[in-house]
Amino acid sequence: MTADRVIDLSQQALYIIALIASPMLLSALAIGLIIGMFQAATSINEQTLSFIPKLAVLLFSILIAGPWMLSLLVNFTRRLYLDIPGLIG
Repeated sequence: MTADRVIDLSQQALYIIALIASPMLLSALAIGLIIGMFQAATSINEQTLSFIPKLAVLLFSILIAGPWMLSLLVNFTRRLYLDIPGLIG
């Protein structure tokens, strides 16, 4: 296995990780921004106010995007296992 192949596999793995994490990160970012604007407008400085809505939105995003994320990860893993003979030889 050459260094180019290792770098290529690492790039693919990082891309898959970014794709899997993006629905959760973007939804948490959006709800955090909305709650932050609400807190700034109402002068409520409670740090724990954003925890429950973020948790609910994260669970909802996992519920919605979970099957897609799982199929993406399973396909990548399956491709890796099928490529083992080519990687060794």
